[in-house]
Amino acid sequence: MIRDMIVKNRSYRRFFQNHVIGTSLLEDLIDLARLSPSAANLQRLRFKICNTEEENEKVFSTLSWAGYLTDWKGPEIGERPSAYITILSTEKDTGKVACDAGIACQSILLGAVESELRGCIFASVKRDELQKLLKIPKKYSINYVIALGKPKENIKLEYVENNDIKYWRDENGTHHVPKRKLEDIII
Repeated sequence: MIRDMIVKNRSYRRFFQNHVIGTSLLEDLIDLARLSPSAANLQRLRFKICNTEEENEKVFSTLSWAGYLTDWKGPEIGERPSAYITILSTEKDTGKVACDAGIACQSILLGAVESELRGCIFASVKRDELQKLLKIPKKYSINYVIALGKPKENIKLEYVENNDIKYWRDENGTHHVPKRKLEDIII
């Protein structure tokens, strides 16, 4: 059921790094994005797959992890993503491209959930550095990076209290994500 998939589709940041994600599965996830709606059907998005140790390390080095967890610099070796999909566009980011990229991210992550994987979308990326490291031609702009892997952490949804939306981890490593109540967001 779609609701169950959306609830499972959280921002996972710790994975079983040794779990291999094959190129064909990553292509299947990108195919979901390809089949998704696109503003004016212009289909401006392109995708770069990384699923080797060498490429993954390059991508990892350009990402900022979990802004609210100020004492955590990201997953340690052994807990890092097994693959990345970098979402590119054929022109500078416009509203239409941003909309398409958001839809593509959600489609890819829902496909990952269906495949027993999880992921995290990164907008905080050292784009110029990543473009050079992956030898991405300058005609493309980097929109987002999606980290993917077999999840190694537990995530618990809970209600926002005192208007505090910051996620946090407890002493057992469970990642808590406050969400507003439905009646608080419908006007």
